Amino acid sequence: MGRSLVAFQGERGSFSEEAAYKLLGRGIRVIPCETFAATFESVTRGGANCCLVPIENTLAGSIYENFDLLLANHLHIVGEVSLRIVHNLIALPGTTRKDVRQVYSHPVALAQCSRFFAKNPRVERVTFYDTAGSVKMLVDRRPPGAAAIASRIAAEVYRARILATHLEDHRENYTRFLLLSKSDRVSRRANKTSIVFSTRNLPGALYKCLSVFALRDIDLTKLESRPLRGRPWEYSFYVDFAGNVRQDHCKKALGHLGEVTNFLRVLGCYESAKR
Repeated sequence: MGRSLVAFQGERGSFSEEAAYKLLGRGIRVIPCETFAATFESVTRGGANCCLVPIENTLAGSIYENFDLLLANHLHIVGEVSLRIVHNLIALPGTTRKDVRQVYSHPVALAQCSRFFAKNPRVERVTFYDTAGSVKMLVDRRPPGAAAIASRIAAEVYRARILATHLEDHRENYTRFLLLSKSDRVSRRANKTSIVFSTRNLPGALYKCLSVFALRDIDLTKLESRPLRGRPWEYSFYVDFAGNVRQDHCKKALGHLGEVTNFLRVLGCYESAKR
């Protein structure tokens, strides 16, 4: 990707930035955005070459807003990365663990570190809008006895100190991120495809849609439904499956699916993430 401009939601030092470096290397330049919508818009308007957005977490589940934004924006999934979420206790240089009386972070991060707070009942958890933003706040405001829970990249970006690591309750805490671009490029190594479709609300309609994959022994790795706006009790279905759209059996499955759906769109064909 060279010196590509990569947009992500959150402050510098977020887990999204860490994921971007894992997937694309340190040679990229990053553009932090305030919202997920702004992240997509930065690519559609040409401010960034691509963007990296979280799509699901092994503990918290799917990020529904980004499923909806995938449908609303005509960007293509060109890659993915799975990031092990490690929560770190971060403070200003000179602050020790004994000094800490308040810990700031995003509410999801705080909830994922409940054992730490149970073992340290004198430490108050304080919700903040962003994990990396909580570290930035420490540096800007310098509140006494305060620390934050965030990524190791946040400590690096804001020149803060990691007092403890692996605060998370569950080690199998991963977030899957999608790399999105205006261009639709499919490499020979691509082995995963994401699509979205809708079908009429009739008996057996979804069964017919999914059977096009079963008939060809195609493995479905993800199935998610989302309400269709303006059409009460109707849904769009997001599917990830193993395979490349250039493979004959995948082409036939998609052709068959197009015959039994109202709407079908290939969101991307890309190389699956490695843990």
